[in-house]
Amino acid sequence: MPFPTDFTWGVATSSYQIEGSPLADGAGLSNWHRFALEAGRVLNDDHGETACDHYRRSHDDVALIKELGVDAYRFSFNWARIQPNGKGVVNEKGLDFYRRLVDALLEHGIQPFATLHHWDLPAALEDAGGWLNRDTAHRFADFTEIMTRALDGQIQDWCTFNEPWVIMHEGHVNGAHPPGLMDLAHAPIVANNLLRAHAEGVRAYRANGCHRIGLVVNIEPKYAASDSLDDQAAQARAESYMNRLFIDPIITGEWPQPLVEAMGEDAWRDVLDESTAPLREPIDWLGVNYYSRSVVRHKDGGFLDTETLRQARAHTEMGWEVYPQGLTDTLVWLSERTQGLPLYVTENGAAFDDPPVIGGRVDDQARVDYLREHLHAAAQAIEMGVNLRGYFAWSLLDNFEWQFGYSKRFGLVHVDPATQQRTFKDSAHFLREICHANT
Repeated sequence: MPFPTDFTWGVATSSYQIEGSPLADGAGLSNWHRFALEAGRVLNDDHGETACDHYRRSHDDVALIKELGVDAYRFSFNWARIQPNGKGVVNEKGLDFYRRLVDALLEHGIQPFATLHHWDLPAALEDAGGWLNRDTAHRFADFTEIMTRALDGQIQDWCTFNEPWVIMHEGHVNGAHPPGLMDLAHAPIVANNLLRAHAEGVRAYRANGCHRIGLVVNIEPKYAASDSLDDQAAQARAESYMNRLFIDPIITGEWPQPLVEAMGEDAWRDVLDESTAPLREPIDWLGVNYYSRSVVRHKDGGFLDTETLRQARAHTEMGWEVYPQGLTDTLVWLSERTQGLPLYVTENGAAFDDPPVIGGRVDDQARVDYLREHLHAAAQAIEMGVNLRGYFAWSLLDNFEWQFGYSKRFGLVHVDPATQQRTFKDSAHFLREICHANT
């Protein structure tokens, strides 16, 4: 697999999924920890009290990343560790944890890629309305200024949000994430506030004279089930809702028209009455998290009058179809839509029912095959002219997988929940070989 010599190879995690100790050293409560502690919200009532104990084992985990052979690590900050109430005074002990983490990464020659917000909002801000409240965008800009002022001399690449669509859909439409709301009418409001938070964060970042900042979106390419006009229209609606909603306003200054038409202009009235000019803050790169595709057709009464059809192909434990061609298609589509903006694959990986550790080995051949096929797909996109700068595997560790608790394992490294023992899976060895061959 030939990749450019300056291609970035990395692994990714997020704060609540691996850190544990969510209230240690003066940290505030996050919406995700409170949500996970509510009975019935998470499978088996799992929560992130311990997770991968990364808060206490970060130095060892950095050494693990070094051993893996990658040259970059994408992680996120727990906002409530640093501002327990989401605003005001800074908790220096919480900030010191991330200072130590970044120091350790740099000492090992690993480039930090920092995500400012990966879903765990301070509970105090949630109680004030969360992402339904425009003021949260201003608080995010303040948080961005705090973090970039503290760490920008060491971190070259920053990201405002990870998958804002998930915050909007899973938290406010589907109800599977905090705050657990279920109302499609929330979508335009939350999307608008998240995009304004992103733009305000970018402006705060630029004001500090910083380096590079981007946004990470999850893309699930939509394919029409047939050439019928109804199915083509269903594909346009599905693509507008999931794939264009957090890209078009930034790049083109427009809300996706098929989605506005599907929901009705009355649902979008307040948003449409506002200028999108403040949202069009230039970014330096765009990250894409790719896992699967969906094939859709028209169905009256379905979500936005669409229905997703399960394909007769291999699926992961998440029920997601294994479709590497979708990554090539996604990267080409994004490159065209953003006019050649530098792209990163910021997450790509798979949950499988891994066998137990035997003799210090985990034989996860299905994950090896998944990674190999998707790396070929990424290489194909580069050959087609896509300005792809790097690839981050999801995830470094088996971790807390949100509403699925610890039942879904994405890690390249097996984590024994009882002992916290880390064991390289065969997929970790595979990625290390790829990195060594291309650096």
